[in-house]
Amino acid sequence: MSESLFKAATAFCTKCGSILPLLQEFGSVKCYSCSADYNADNFNNIKFNYTVHFNTVTSATLENIVGNEPDGPVVERKCPKCGNDRMSYATLQLRSADEGQTVFYTCTKCKYKETENS
Repeated sequence: MSESLFKAATAFCTKCGSILPLLQEFGSVKCYSCSADYNADNFNNIKFNYTVHFNTVTSATLENIVGNEPDGPVVERKCPKCGNDRMSYATLQLRSADEGQTVFYTCTKCKYKETENS
């Protein structure tokens, strides 16, 4: 048997240098490129660490969400419910690409919501 051409970490095949797949069967790992078999015991001391970061809501950000902060950019538009002349807006493409977008308006005073297809 010939000596390995590659010297690599256990995550790489020592015969062809390819990245080894995850355990496929109990007890062995098979290289996709050269079909070399490796005993699963060779991978016992490999550890993976993952960090998942979540958004955190603090009392200050919660006040901004439920407070009087606008939901987006503000335009001069009269609210049909309370008569306030300022509304915030957001846009989405809900219909097909050759049609206009849908604009969602929210009153900055009473939070009344209305939509407009532009």
